[in-house]
Amino acid sequence: MKDNTIHTIEKLALPKVYFEEGSITAINNGLDIPFEVKRVFYTYDVPGGQDRGGHAHHNLFQLVVAGSGAFDLRLDDGRESKV
Repeated sequence: MKDNTIHTIEKLALPKVYFEEGSITAINNGLDIPFEVKRVFYTYDVPGGQDRGGHAHHNLFQLVVAGSGAFDLRLDDGRESKV
């Protein structure tokens, strides 16, 4: 696995299909995202201003999706950080 840094992070445009009844986005392994999904976490009902995570992940790829609402994502590769 290559050395990932803040500069290797990508923002993906996920496909959106519009219907009168509501829109849908399907995320397919290897097609819409460039890695295989092995596990899914849902974080919800986090009060405004609260922090989640605060720990390191090594040697993995992640896709973070805001299902509704909004949040800040703080990224840190051990050399640089950004929100």
